[in-house]
Amino acid sequence: MPVGPVPRRGTRQAQVRWGQRVVRIGGDAPVMVQSMTNTDTADAIATAIQVKELARAGSEVVRITVNTPDAAAAVPAIRAQLDRMGVDVPLVGDFHYNGHKLLTEFPECAQALSKYRINPGNVGSGKRRDDNFARMIEVACRWDKPVRIGVNWGSLDAALLARLMDENAARARPWEAASVMREALVTSAIDNARRAESLGLAADRIVLSAKVSSVQDLIAVYRALSARCDYPLHLGLTEAGMGSKGIVASTAAMAVLLQEGIGDTIRVSLTPEPNGDRTREVIVAQEMLQTMGLRAFTPMVVACPGCGRTSSTFFQELADSIQRFLRAQMPVWKGLYPGVESMQVAVMGCVVNGPGESRHADIGISLPGADEAPVAPVFVDGERTVTLKGDRIAEEFQSIVEDYVLRRYAMNPAASADAGARAAASAIQTQT
Repeated sequence: MPVGPVPRRGTRQAQVRWGQRVVRIGGDAPVMVQSMTNTDTADAIATAIQVKELARAGSEVVRITVNTPDAAAAVPAIRAQLDRMGVDVPLVGDFHYNGHKLLTEFPECAQALSKYRINPGNVGSGKRRDDNFARMIEVACRWDKPVRIGVNWGSLDAALLARLMDENAARARPWEAASVMREALVTSAIDNARRAESLGLAADRIVLSAKVSSVQDLIAVYRALSARCDYPLHLGLTEAGMGSKGIVASTAAMAVLLQEGIGDTIRVSLTPEPNGDRTREVIVAQEMLQTMGLRAFTPMVVACPGCGRTSSTFFQELADSIQRFLRAQMPVWKGLYPGVESMQVAVMGCVVNGPGESRHADIGISLPGADEAPVAPVFVDGERTVTLKGDRIAEEFQSIVEDYVLRRYAMNPAASADAGARAAASAIQTQT
């Protein structure tokens, strides 16, 4: 019986552009990964550096906060610095409260951004809200920029929520308060999208999101959005948290929706550790999509969890070393070796499942466990090819992996000839 995600729901397709770079969202496009900087956008150099790091990790668009005149003034400089560095990732401007002023008073900022994110719940109230929202949409139309209309449960339109609560109170069987809040999110997103269309923004320039911090709320809201509109949807659990909690919560929510074919672009909103690596949210998003079979980004390492049979930490160190090595090579390998991102490598720690798991991978090694002979058979495409021994097992296995990539995925002999030097240079650059 076939098993796998259901087909993606039918949506319009939006495009985010910068120069010759085009990132598609929705329609038949693969689920897109995005991220957001946490630098002060007014610091153009620091922001450009972090954008480059996120793009190098695999973020296909990067969002930056545009919250002050200094930040808006810095956006063209950030874009120019990225262009000088050869980083063509599209930038998304995140606007709250004063976006109508910043987009109109800093036209160079409006032009340098590839997409705007607008939260209609915090651009004012009453007529002022309508006017401010209209000004932002008019700028988007003028520069032909797509817009993500992103509602958030922490900043819902108070008037809309009050109206829905009154309507709910009049029901014979009123809904629970959480259900009213969910309905307010869905209604706000769709109503504002339709208003943007009435102001002249094309339907295929609109992406919707409805952010909450509860797994069950997110699933319910996006199921409703998916059923009631055909705009592309951005998935993300807001305020997901730190470390494993944030990863588990984000994955639990988004995996359910992605399995149902809902979601066209995602961000894993992790709270980083102090001075932590911002690129972790990109890697988690990629691994979520890859382990679900929706996309492939980098060769994956299968490794056993360890038990009393694996008293040595060598298999853990080798698995970690190989995984980091493979990810470091991908900026070079993805252009030289089409398909290498789907390769599977197995690093197993004992004889119980080691040989079998290694045979299932493209390349696998079964390391000796406790009380086993100090030998490590290597399997390539299901066949045992060599047995490694001694102190250089890690180096020898890495060489086997490199040789396999060159042999199986190289497009032409010239690519194979200089691939080693370019991959080494890439690894050095990544480490520094």
